[in-house]
Amino acid sequence: MSDFSNVTVARKANVYFDGKVTSRTITFADGTVKTLGIMLPGEYEFGTAKAEHMEITSGELSVQLPGIDEWVAVTSGQTFNVPADAKFRLKVATVTDYCCSYLD
Repeated sequence: MSDFSNVTVARKANVYFDGKVTSRTITFADGTVKTLGIMLPGEYEFGTAKAEHMEITSGELSVQLPGIDEWVAVTSGQTFNVPADAKFRLKVATVTDYCCSYLD
C-alpha cells in the first residue's frame, strides 16, 4: 500500500540520534498506530515496548535482532519483526525510508 487514507498525523516529529533518525506517528480510525520515518547512514540501537513490524520502503540496512548474533541484510521491499520489550541494532548503509507498525 503506497498511500494511507483517513489518518491523523502528529505534527511533532519523533527525533532520535541527533536528527539522524526521524519519524511521524500516524493513527488510523480504528486506533492502529504506525510511524513513517527516515534513517540516515549510521549505527543505531533501539528498544521496543510493543512488538514491531518494520517495512523498508527504500534504502538498505542490516539488522541484528535480539538473541541472534548474525546481521541480516534488509533492502527496499523487505520486512522484519522485532518482539516486544527487546533491543535491536541497525547498521544503515544508505538513506532508508521505513514504515513501522506496532503489534498487539
